[in-house]
Amino acid sequence: MKIYDYGGQKNISGDRIHQIRTTKRLSQNELAARMQVKGVLIEREAISKIETGDRFVTDYELMTFAEVLGVTMNWLTGKE
Repeated sequence: MKIYDYGGQKNISGDRIHQIRTTKRLSQNELAARMQVKGVLIEREAISKIETGDRFVTDYELMTFAEVLGVTMNWLTGKE
């Protein structure tokens, strides 16, 4: 499978995930725990890589990030 970068990043939502996470004063560990409660098995290191654009975000992860962080998927992808 060919994996592409978008502007040198592997996702377009990492900056927004970082922005809202820090605004809500959540650590990466706390965010990972909240994601795990919702059924998405993700670790702190993966969240760090997502925020820096070094890891892809799946559709179900994006949906759960939006739910846990209280924003829309459109906001996370810069559409709002």
